[in-house]
Amino acid sequence: MQQYFQKTFHNWQHRFRHSFQSLAVIVPYLWLIIFFFIPFLLILKISFSQAVFSLPPFHSLYEWFDNDLLQIRLNFGNFTALLTDSFYGEAFWSSLKIAGTATLCCLGLGYLMAYGMSRAPEHWRTLLLLLVLLPFWTSFLVRVYAWMSLLSAKGIVNTLLLNWGLISESLSLLDNSYAVCLGITYCYLPFMILPIYASLEKIDPVYCEAAYDLGAGPWRTFWRVTVPLSKPGIIAGCILVFIPSIGEFVIPELLGGPDTFMIGRALWSEFFNNQDWPRACALAVAMMVVFVVPIMVFQHYQQRNLNLAGR
Repeated sequence: MQQYFQKTFHNWQHRFRHSFQSLAVIVPYLWLIIFFFIPFLLILKISFSQAVFSLPPFHSLYEWFDNDLLQIRLNFGNFTALLTDSFYGEAFWSSLKIAGTATLCCLGLGYLMAYGMSRAPEHWRTLLLLLVLLPFWTSFLVRVYAWMSLLSAKGIVNTLLLNWGLISESLSLLDNSYAVCLGITYCYLPFMILPIYASLEKIDPVYCEAAYDLGAGPWRTFWRVTVPLSKPGIIAGCILVFIPSIGEFVIPELLGGPDTFMIGRALWSEFFNNQDWPRACALAVAMMVVFVVPIMVFQHYQQRNLNLAGR
C-alpha cells in the first residue's frame, strides 16, 4: 500500500513538473504572439491599404462581389514613397545620427560607471546599483521636463554662467539636436550600465592576474582582457539604447526644435496631423526592418559565443 502511494505521488510530481516546464515554454511564445505578432500583422495590413477620409481612415484590402468574386488590392505606394520622398530619408538619417551619437555617449559613460561599480567593495555595490536605478522612480516625462528647466534661456545653467561672468548673453542650449542627444543619453544611460556591469562582474579576476603575471600593464590588461570579455554586455547595452532611442518621440518633441525631426515625430505627424494611417504604418514597418538587422547580428554573436563556450 505504501509503495502504491509513493508511486502515485511520484507520477503526480513528474506530471506537475512536466506541465510547469511546458507552461514556462509556452508563456513567452504566447506573449510574443499576442503583443507583437498580431499587432505587427495589423500594422502590416494597414500599410498596404489606401488612405481615405473616413473611419477608419483606410480602405479595406479585400472586397467581395455578388458573383462570389474576391478582389484583393495591395497599395505599394506607401513603401515606394518612403524611398522617393526625401522627407522620410532625412528623418531616418537624423534619427540614426542622434541615436548613434547618444549610444556612443552612453557607452563611454556607462562603461566607466559599470567598471567602477564592478571594482567597488562588495558592500557598496548594492547602494551604487540603487543610485543607478533611482531615476526610474520618477516619471520619464518629469525627468525630461527637468532638463527643459535646466537648459532653457532662463534656466539654471544659463543663470549660473551669467552670474559667474563666463558669458554675456544666454546660450541656446535648448531646441536643438545636442539637447536631444543629452536627454537621450541621460534617460537611457541605466540601460547601458546594467548589462555591462553584469558582464564585468562575471569576469574571473584570475584572467587579469594571469595577464599581470605575464607582464601586461593595467591598460594592456584592460584592453586585451577586460574589454573583450565584456563584449556581450557592450553589445546588449548598445542595442538596448540604440533601438528605443531611434524611434523616440517625447525627448525630440520637448528638447528638440523644429529642425530636429526624428522618425518618431514623423510617425506622430502622419498618424495624428495628416490622418494618413497607411503611410504611418509603412513607416513603422520600415523601422521594424531597420531594428531587425542589429538584433540578428546580436543573436548571431550570442550563438557564436555559446558554441565556442560549448567546445
